[in-house]
Amino acid sequence: MTSIDPADTFRQEAADLLEILEQSLLDLERRPGDEDLVSSAFRALHTLKGSGAMFGFTAVSAFIHDFETAFDKVRKGEAPASGELIAAALQAKDHVAALITDAASVDASAGSEILAALAAAISGPCEPVWRVNFRLPENALMLGTNPVLLLDEMRSLGPCNIVSRSEAVAPVGDIDPDYLYRAWALEIGGPVDPLAIEDVFLFIRDDMELTIERSGGGGVENAAADEAPPQAATASEALRREPEREAAGVAQKDKAATLRVPAERLDELMDRVGELVIAQARLSQIAVSRHDPALVSIAEDIERLTSSLRDTTMGTRMVPIGTLFGRFRRLVHDLSQDLGKQVNLVTTGEETELDKTVIEQLADPLVHLIRNAMDHGIEQSEERRASGKGDTATLRLSAAHRGAEVAITIADDGAGLDTARIRAKAEASGVIAPGAVLAEADVNRLIFEAGFSTSQSVTSLSGRGVGMDVVKRTIEGLRGSIDLASEPGHGTEVTLRLPLTLAIIDGLLVRVGSGRYTIPLAAVEECIELPKNAGEMRGRSFLDVRGELVPFMRLRDLFHAEGEADVYQKVVIVSSGQIRIGLVVDQIIGNNQTVIKQLSRLHSSLKTFSGATILGDGTVALILDVMNLVGFGQKLEESRRDDVLGRAA
Repeated sequence: MTSIDPADTFRQEAADLLEILEQSLLDLERRPGDEDLVSSAFRALHTLKGSGAMFGFTAVSAFIHDFETAFDKVRKGEAPASGELIAAALQAKDHVAALITDAASVDASAGSEILAALAAAISGPCEPVWRVNFRLPENALMLGTNPVLLLDEMRSLGPCNIVSRSEAVAPVGDIDPDYLYRAWALEIGGPVDPLAIEDVFLFIRDDMELTIERSGGGGVENAAADEAPPQAATASEALRREPEREAAGVAQKDKAATLRVPAERLDELMDRVGELVIAQARLSQIAVSRHDPALVSIAEDIERLTSSLRDTTMGTRMVPIGTLFGRFRRLVHDLSQDLGKQVNLVTTGEETELDKTVIEQLADPLVHLIRNAMDHGIEQSEERRASGKGDTATLRLSAAHRGAEVAITIADDGAGLDTARIRAKAEASGVIAPGAVLAEADVNRLIFEAGFSTSQSVTSLSGRGVGMDVVKRTIEGLRGSIDLASEPGHGTEVTLRLPLTLAIIDGLLVRVGSGRYTIPLAAVEECIELPKNAGEMRGRSFLDVRGELVPFMRLRDLFHAEGEADVYQKVVIVSSGQIRIGLVVDQIIGNNQTVIKQLSRLHSSLKTFSGATILGDGTVALILDVMNLVGFGQKLEESRRDDVLGRAA
């Protein structure tokens, strides 16, 4: 069994804490007076510091100690959560992430500069100074107390000035080496909790002398005196901390309710469930062929349990898309500053769940779409004011379930696409022929072509023509589609349509000629019989489905099926987005659970199919890619219509 590296465990937990820290800082920039956000950021820092020290990440712990000290001033209301502070804190967060990844490659001077920026951001009223005077009991050394360790612990609380007091030292001839005669006076600067000072002397407090006074920022405050009963102070502290213990207990229970599992184990489990689904299909087919009621009953029970196991296993792979959306707040924040544009990111539908495999591959396409919208789509403040808009632009990122698909939309209220400029650039670069007849929507979609860019120069953000091509290739690789809509002067909207999962789907098994094919059941709207009078209208094949004309295509013709067509052919009405089309098949066999197997590289160019599945009898059925099939059908019908119109002319 593979052992788990403790350092990897820390890195995983640190990634979550850094995410919490970043989100809290970004929210704090909008709501600088929100104490809950300040506390959330401080708790993340404090936990990171403690965990880093425990797992041996000393550089992380040391840096966060100073980071935490600076941020604690905000927590105590002694410094505002200014924009300068947030900017420095975000840089500090990035520095911590770099230290965790590879501390040896991080420039130490960069950390010092960041801490200096933090200190400058919180500089303000004079910091309070805690004056501490203490004298240990004379027999402290005999009891095992080491004053040096106590002083070191005091130094860890903040900048510390220590003076040794020797007024009680006995004459040389009377000194007993087992007794402690010295006392100490200290001044501790910075935001230090007096209870933390008392904690240093927790185990010897009853027999010692201790005074703690606060000076600076308005007079002197007596925090703890010799005459104050130490038992009372300890009891009050215990009462104060009891709610914290209860809250911590609740947090531990919540944490215990979740379990970290390596992603590869989930992938392996999904593969096993897929094989089980195939074996169950074989069992069901054998049971039916033998006409054995007992065997059929067992097969039905196994089918029910397999279906439940499949749904549960798929559920473990589903991740809220909010985990992905949260990353882009920092991206928009940084791009806004780099481009000098005021942009407000609005996210909705964060609870929408997608397969983790899909989520992992969506990060790059969304980054390119956001960068493209902010660089090309959203105007500078002067241009927005000239067109009657506000200085602050809005970038919307949303997700929603639509049947068995998830639609992710990136919309801005910028200038929209310049169709004429896109066409001119496409003609100049040879993407399309000069004067080619294209609809406006088709011209706009040229921005997804490889190497295409309308930028006049190459910058750190754009100009090389690779970003939108990455979007297209990735989404097509996920069996998804892209919708593009733009209105000049009002903005652009890009919608990515993606399947919920890439592993197992419910399918409709059909026969075309001697071949069997699976249609994803989520794309199927209904099945009807092909009317005998079904024909062509103006060069296109249409069906009248309850008063609505639906185009259809014959899969026998598409797949060049041999033999005679069945007398009573069926039409499977499928949809992709807003488009409906009928697929004519010879026979509808029935529903089945489909384990998707990827096609080989040799067949990767066959866009009509998204994969294959193994049936109960061991044969292979190809899975139809409805979105590409609908697009192919449209082009086929358009070419057929052009041929008819050409012959008529």
